[in-house]
Amino acid sequence: MMSDTAATAATVAPKKEKSPILFGRSKSLTDAITNYCPGCSHGIAQRLVAETLDEFDVAGKTVGVCPVGCSVSAYNFYACDMAQAAHGRAPAVATGIKRAKPDNIVFTYQGDGDLASIGMAETVHAATRGENITVIFINNAIYGMTGGQMAPTSLPGQVTQTSPYGRDTAAAGFPIRVCEMLSTLDGVALAQRVTVDSPKNVRAAKRAIKKAFQYQMEGRGFSIIEVLATCPTNWGLTPADSFVWLKENMIPYYPLGVYKDVCAAEKE
Repeated sequence: MMSDTAATAATVAPKKEKSPILFGRSKSLTDAITNYCPGCSHGIAQRLVAETLDEFDVAGKTVGVCPVGCSVSAYNFYACDMAQAAHGRAPAVATGIKRAKPDNIVFTYQGDGDLASIGMAETVHAATRGENITVIFINNAIYGMTGGQMAPTSLPGQVTQTSPYGRDTAAAGFPIRVCEMLSTLDGVALAQRVTVDSPKNVRAAKRAIKKAFQYQMEGRGFSIIEVLATCPTNWGLTPADSFVWLKENMIPYYPLGVYKDVCAAEKE
């Protein structure tokens, strides 16, 4: 029978609370606290990738590749192995890792200035070769970390540090629609554009990311998931207004949807 002293101790003993920082955190994320700007979409996208690694239970054999840009912060957050690539060269580095370690899961995490500008050649050639890697492409229509310059995906008329009067398509050309372009290449297994501006779209983005990793595990070839994202700091908007701007301006120019899916094509 429990003594009165023991019973009292048991009654008043404080419960061990879970850390608010760790509560609900994906196993594939570290305990590091985010350093992204308020309203930035990177945190959402990175969590979706981490949850996918959890659900497939592959973090222990996954290698992520990040180049230069805000994406470089991902090294602090992913609990899987990570590799550094020079600006734009993530698909080339990922190709080498995947060919050397074909049983590993290999993904890149890149911004639009990185992937669609200095790294366009690496992106296109990895895609057309059908390299069996997964590319997570964050498109916020601007160079983020380096100060807000115009990117290949900046919209016509968009004001940036290097287009203070708005992007002039007569001088700078038109934005590049990456998924539409890559969907024409035979080596691409999946090209899909998503966004994370609402719970519904976050769930759709998660399904797309999961499909991309599934296709890699099935050896289907190159997969790219383009995530339309916000950059409140360089857009000069509040976090709330940045999501409104994305919805009203980016989605009409970059329609969401599947641009190529080899499995869907096989069923037709």
